[in-house]
Amino acid sequence: MKRPYQPKRLHRLRLHGFRRKMRSPGGRNVLKARRAKGRTRLTVGVKRAKVFRKP
Repeated sequence: MKRPYQPKRLHRLRLHGFRRKMRSPGGRNVLKARRAKGRTRLTVGVKRAKVFRKP
């Protein structure tokens, strides 16, 4: 039986990435709060070249 979490880089970016957060007021608030707290990583990030390539 397959386990529920089958990680995909592109899917993760589309759900939790910067551009997705910028879409809604709530997402923008999250980014603002993370900036205020001094987080080095605001959102999930994957280098562009690695997104469409299998590891």
